[in-house]
Amino acid sequence: MYAVIRAGARQYKVASGDVIDVDRIKASEGDELSFPALMVVDGDSVKATPTDLGDATVTAKVVGHLRGKKIRVFFYGHKAGWKRTRGHRSELTKIEITGIGA
Repeated sequence: MYAVIRAGARQYKVASGDVIDVDRIKASEGDELSFPALMVVDGDSVKATPTDLGDATVTAKVVGHLRGKKIRVFFYGHKAGWKRTRGHRSELTKIEITGIGA
């Protein structure tokens, strides 16, 4: 059994017991979270419409907070001698999927 959830602006395919990194969530370590399910698949049964899903939710527990990999971005102006280097690190939250309620 697996489900598709939306966390922030992204969608994730998750199963019970999965540990995933999502955009930073304002929650303490150990807090229980609930995400609405966009789709639930159980064997051959697929539920994807709002009437089929009803109150289907995915529960998760916050494992911790971390920062993503450093990304370097380099800009330059051809023949102008202009250049800039910028960096970026995403703020992430590691969550563990504890259950899928259909």
